[in-house]
Amino acid sequence: MSPPVFLAATAALEGERVVLDGPEGRHAAAVRRLRPGERVDLTDGEGLLAECVVAASDRASLTLDVVARHRQPPPRPRLVVVQALPKGDRGELAVETMTEVGVDEIVPWQAARCVTQWRPERREKALARWRGTAREAGKQARRGRLPEVSGLASTQDVAARVAAASLALVLHEEADAPLSAVEPPPDGEIVVVVGPEGGITGEELERFSAAGGRPTRLGPTVLRTSTAGVAAAAVLLAFTGRW
Repeated sequence: MSPPVFLAATAALEGERVVLDGPEGRHAAAVRRLRPGERVDLTDGEGLLAECVVAASDRASLTLDVVARHRQPPPRPRLVVVQALPKGDRGELAVETMTEVGVDEIVPWQAARCVTQWRPERREKALARWRGTAREAGKQARRGRLPEVSGLASTQDVAARVAAASLALVLHEEADAPLSAVEPPPDGEIVVVVGPEGGITGEELERFSAAGGRPTRLGPTVLRTSTAGVAAAAVLLAFTGRW
């Protein structure tokens, strides 16, 4: 069984002994009940992973000896999914599965046809849920680099990301070009735009196309917005050799 993964500050991982306290330490000691001699991995979420052995434990923290360190280089190309806000808890489901497969950045998008609205008074709370989901899913998936969850984007913001990308794909069920025909770049940033359950409007599609986005279809079926991103990511990660 693989050792559990916990988050720690970069500076802490540079030493030979680490004290894991706070919420991560309490979870490790009180919930996971880790004891001296057991293996634990610590990561800063930015590519540094330390293999550790528990030296001592109490009710709220662990003292760990670092036995090895690994630094993961930044991924090439970088994969960004712009995710229109799904209904209910499907947003967290989309974030969880995209984190598990290896998406590097998730951009929540307030598309025109989104039923869910992140109004100003609840925006930070909703964003915190997405970021918390990404953090926990990243630990579960043993990622040394956690995905970035950006702030809520407007259609104008998304068009700017599309224009700056090395390759930008707009998933659309009526597109002629299949995702399987796409040739990804070896470097830079791939941006995939996933529309809401009601679909991307004609105006949004025109705007993204004008910015350089390529309308692309996943396959013969229409996927829900919460699963389309992870399906596209799986294909692209395989094409780029990251899988």
